[in-house]
Amino acid sequence: MREMAMSARQETAAANAQALRQELIELLDRLTRGRQGKLPTAIPGLGINRFDAPQPPRHVIHDPVFSVIAQGAKQLAVGETLFEYDPMHSLLAAVDMPVLAEVTQASRERPYLGLRLDLDLECIGELLRDPGLPAIATGETAGGLSVSELETPLLEACVRLLRLLETPADIAVLAPMLRREIFYRLLRGEQGARLAQIASQESHAHRVAAAVRRLRERYAEPLTITELAAGVHMSVSAFHHHFKAVTAMSPLQYQKRLRLQEARRLLLGEGLEVTLAAQRVGYASLSQFSREYRRCFGLSAQQDRQRWRRGERSQSVGAAAPR
Repeated sequence: MREMAMSARQETAAANAQALRQELIELLDRLTRGRQGKLPTAIPGLGINRFDAPQPPRHVIHDPVFSVIAQGAKQLAVGETLFEYDPMHSLLAAVDMPVLAEVTQASRERPYLGLRLDLDLECIGELLRDPGLPAIATGETAGGLSVSELETPLLEACVRLLRLLETPADIAVLAPMLRREIFYRLLRGEQGARLAQIASQESHAHRVAAAVRRLRERYAEPLTITELAAGVHMSVSAFHHHFKAVTAMSPLQYQKRLRLQEARRLLLGEGLEVTLAAQRVGYASLSQFSREYRRCFGLSAQQDRQRWRRGERSQSVGAAAPR
């Protein structure tokens, strides 16, 4: 009898999860119909996505977000690590991460549909200080981006948040509560340690996140590792170790990626000449800029511009480095 009761509960739970996934698809389909791309919403920090065709690899700076795919699939490359996620999984980017992103599954019949919620570190910090929250063992410094199984309570909270977009009068009161619940579910789940590290002001990961913000704000300046480490009260060796653990690259590699992605935006999006774009992002040597640009994007800056002008846009312009 006990086994039968357990089997019945499992079947009910599976049916409930499937119903929630289907509702998430239907909600996002209605909310994005007739539009494409990354779309803002009336709920602060919440965005929704729709693509009716696969999207080629694109260099972007992934902001700190929690995101869910309702339909379709996506790949993200961080350094040498490839992350793949789909409707069975969610993604957490705990710090600003330079990534190569690609929507791999999308069509008119089955568009790529998803949502993303900006991380509110102030709200997460309040939750961590709440005596009712069970202790979270943070352990070693974790990577800044990860993919994990999407648990039903978290999925349900996401669906309830999206429902508010169809009852706008409820947003002001209910949206903050539902955002808080989502962050609570994240802290209680597989991603809890990673999120707690970033939000805890005394942690190494939190200090790395502060250094990342400084790099994004001052990416064109000649910053040294010693200066960055001192700015977050860490030794050079500890800073280098924990920075690489979080971002999968060294501080100087991170700064280089920021510079190159902003230079590409200036070249392709604003039409600047190669020399001026290189100078604008902090390169004193045009030859060094040319070598590093080709290594990152597979073409010289001049070839990239020419291809863009001809309309051969197999890779979209990357997101701008500064905020």
